[in-house]
Amino acid sequence: MEVQVSPGEERDLAALTEIYNHYIRETAITFDITPVTPGERRPWLLSHPEDGPHRLLVARRPGPGGQVLGYATSSAFRPKAAYATSVETSIYLAPGAGGGGIGTLLYERLFAALEDEDVHRAYAGVTLPNEASIRLHRRFGFEQVGVYREVGRKFGVYHDVAWFEKRLD
Repeated sequence: MEVQVSPGEERDLAALTEIYNHYIRETAITFDITPVTPGERRPWLLSHPEDGPHRLLVARRPGPGGQVLGYATSSAFRPKAAYATSVETSIYLAPGAGGGGIGTLLYERLFAALEDEDVHRAYAGVTLPNEASIRLHRRFGFEQVGVYREVGRKFGVYHDVAWFEKRLD
């Protein structure tokens, strides 16, 4: 499948929100529990400009109005100033878009974009179990550094989150 990757734009907001809401409603992959509207999600979109350490890259089918297939982000890891050289990365794919290399393509482009940024480490939290996400992160050089046990409750069940780290500089 041919896929284009570019920075996220306002025109992507509804599709990005729809993808995220799928994970809110159907999975424990995100610990958000209430679906969001595009308006509520707009500040998140705006916090990921086209340059700098906090990026949003969108994969879509080519052509006018190309279907959004997924996205990857590098976001602030923690709000305190000393954490500025660390980012938290994540990938969300549209239902049915997994297994075709889109996640790999998104991470390739994201880490290439971060090469010229003042970023020292990338972190990723993976709700367990999620073998596909663990494989993807390991493929990109992330190492597991710990597990928060039963850190979140969703759908009446406590979930563990494994934390992964990748050196970037």
